[in-house]
Amino acid sequence: MNGRNRGRGNPGVEIMFPIKGLHMGFQTEKQPPLTSFSMLNVRPYDSLSNRLRGGQRPAAVKWGDGDLIGGVEQPIVAICSVSSVI
Repeated sequence: MNGRNRGRGNPGVEIMFPIKGLHMGFQTEKQPPLTSFSMLNVRPYDSLSNRLRGGQRPAAVKWGDGDLIGGVEQPIVAICSVSSVI
């Protein structure tokens, strides 16, 4: 819709970005406001300007040449195990 028709008998449709994220607990017709039943690779805040307007999730980049951790490019330096923190 272009801006010239706004307010002249053509109300248009306002579509809100689902800033509250993914919700798969209810039927599509009964889900909470500002949620979506299907989202992929999006976030509520734009990554460049940090504005609440919906933005694309940055791509995951592979680190190193090896397929497994512990290869030549990714040596294991230390391993730590924690069972509980008080």
